[in-house]
Formats: sequence, structure tokens, C-alpha cells
Amino acid sequence: MSHEKIAKELAGAEEPIVLIYAFNATGKTRLSVAYKDATKSGSGKHAGVYYNAYSEDLFVWDNDPENGETNIQLDIRKSSLNRFHSSLSEDNIRDKLNRFRPNYRFDFIPHDNPEDGIASVMFFREVADPADANKVSKVPLKISRGEERIFVWCFFLALFDVEGWADKQSSHFFIDDPVSSLDDHNIFITASTIFDLIEDHHEKRKFVITTHHIGLFSILVDMLTKGEKASTFKKRTRILTLSIKNGGVSLESCRNEVFLYHLRLLQVLDGAHAANEVKAYHFALLRQVLENISSFLGVGQFGYVLKQIGIGDIEEVAVILNTLSHKKVYYYESDDLKPDNLDMFNKVFLGLKYKYQFVLHTPTKEAVDSAPAKEPMKATNATTKKTVKKAAKKSAKKAARKAPKP
Repeated sequence: MSHEKIAKELAGAEEPIVLIYAFNATGKTRLSVAYKDATKSGSGKHAGVYYNAYSEDLFVWDNDPENGETNIQLDIRKSSLNRFHSSLSEDNIRDKLNRFRPNYRFDFIPHDNPEDGIASVMFFREVADPADANKVSKVPLKISRGEERIFVWCFFLALFDVEGWADKQSSHFFIDDPVSSLDDHNIFITASTIFDLIEDHHEKRKFVITTHHIGLFSILVDMLTKGEKASTFKKRTRILTLSIKNGGVSLESCRNEVFLYHLRLLQVLDGAHAANEVKAYHFALLRQVLENISSFLGVGQFGYVLKQIGIGDIEEVAVILNTLSHKKVYYYESDDLKPDNLDMFNKVFLGLKYKYQFVLHTPTKEAVDSAPAKEPMKATNATTKKTVKKAAKKSAKKAARKAPKP
């Protein structure tokens, strides 16, 4: 099947929300362009608005090498969107950025002609004069690639609110992977911004969301079909995979096909556990794994799986898992876990590994322990920590014995 045929199928889908997990080399950006062409009006006007690689390509760094990076700034290439810049302010962007907790400040630098919009963005830190604390200078800086991607996404979120663009091209939103170069925590915050956008507009607009990131896909699936608003969105959401089959692109339903992405989720969790970097947002992935296993076993609630792996107080653990999977945990609160919650994560995760003997091919605890030292995980007590480490080593040895030999 071609991208053009898939685009027409998606445009004709009854569900207003379409979420697609796209495997590598399947052409997500090409699909967004094909969808744009498939939904244009007879006069050639765009019916909806888009966020994709072309959106990110509008932002280019001017590193100012001639002046030793004294005036480094992020330039915004001219496009049809510039005419809407006059309705944007720094505060509009800050409102969208707040949940990501940025550690920089920024100013817009306009074109000489106001109708041409914003020419560039200067990111800076404020430095006080040693001789006079009341004198503060703005020192330009280059933010990281991940911070840049977050800023650009928030710029577009603010632009979606501007009168004359998204309210005129109001048929749909097509969002293609606004998560490149982001760490896990910011990926989950990005998922919450997409969910908020869906909440605000799903009654009148269609959403097509494509991603290759298993975490973003998983948390959006959870929010839309199993979260606190599932009664609103579950029947209105179509969940698909995009893959290469027989030399062409194939679009298939996750609900009709066996899609074992729980193995990738387990790899992410295993890596975080081995590196002593388990955070609150990892509970969302852990809950998704539990639900996938319970569905595979033919039971509706993941409490059955908790019982199978030897968890005692199933109801209490389920409450904690559900609470820490809530989207608002991902921002405004600390990422760090309380010792009791960390201990519970270890028991559930290691219990899954022992019971079902998944072969994950992730770095073993021993390999991570031989790497440069990091701040150790906290545990409820020394005995728990020692037990968890011993159990992880035993699990790694079992996995190594079961792994296929080359």
C-alpha cells in the first residue's frame, strides 16, 4: 500500500482520534504530506494544521562564529506562518513551556518590518555586574537539542491558539513525533500536552498522531483508552501500526494484531532499573506492561498478574500504580520516588522478570555496576537494597542461559 492510499484511508476513518505507532523507515513525514494533499479543498487550501519535520526545519541556529558566538540565536525561516507571529508574545510561549520547567530565558527579535514576524529567538542567562548587583546583563546561550525541540513544540502549541490559522484550517491536527532528542521525562510531559490538545478540540476536529517512540505511544494509548477520561475517548480512538511488509507500507490495527511492544517497554524499564534511574514516570510504563500481560493471559485486571508474581497487598499496590501513572505526576512535582514506592517498583518489576522469564538483551546489573559510579538508588533499608541487587544478578544469569546463541 502507498502513503497516498493510507492517507485517504485515514481521512475517511470514522474515529476522530487516530494514533499510529510507526516502525523505522516507514515514512511518517511522507504520510503527513500525503494526508495534507488528500484533505485539501477543491481550491487547494489546507484543511488542517500540521506539526512535522518541516515545522522543526523552520528553526535554524546562527552560531555567530565571526564574533566568537557572542550573539548566538535561533533564527526562524520565513514561511506562510510568519503573518501570524504578530499575535504571539513571549508570555504565550512561556505558558506552554512552564510544565517542562525550563532553566533558561528568551526574547523574540522581530524583523524590521513587523508584518514579517519574528526573525529569531535569543536564549540567555542573566549575569549580575560584580561591582553593582543592580546591573544585570543578558548573556546569549545555545540551549541543548532536546530543549530546542521542546521550545519549537511549545511555539507551535501557542501558534495553534492564534486567531486566523488553526481556527480557520480547523478540520484536523496532524502531529508527527514532537519528541526527537528528548529524555524520558520530557517525552511524557509532551504526551500530556498532546492529550490536553485532544481534550480541547476532539469534538470538532480530527487528530492523526504518528510516532516511533514506544513511550509516547504507550502513554497516549493509556490516557485515551484506560485513563480517567477513557469513557470519553476509548470508542473514538483508532490505534494502528505502520510497518513495511512485502516491499510496501502496511497499516494495521493494534487491536486485531498481536503487537508485542511490551518487550520494548520492559527493555526501557530494565535499563532504568539497572542504571539506578527509576523515576515516577516509569510507573506508567510498568502499568502498561502489567495490563498487556493480563490481556495476554485472558484476564481483565492487572491485579491477577500482581497475585501471580507474589505481591501481597494487591489493592494498595494497584492504587499506587494508578496514582503514579496519572499524567500530572509528570510535571510540577519531583521526579524522584519515595523509598517505599521505589521498593514496590523493584518488587513488581523483578517479580515480572522471574515469573515470565523475558529475554530482554539489555545491559546486566553487573555491567552497569562496573561503569563509573552514579548516585545510588535509595531503598527502604540496606537489606532490601542487597536483596534487589542479588535478585537482579540471578535474573540476568537466567536470561543469559535462555538467550539464543549466535
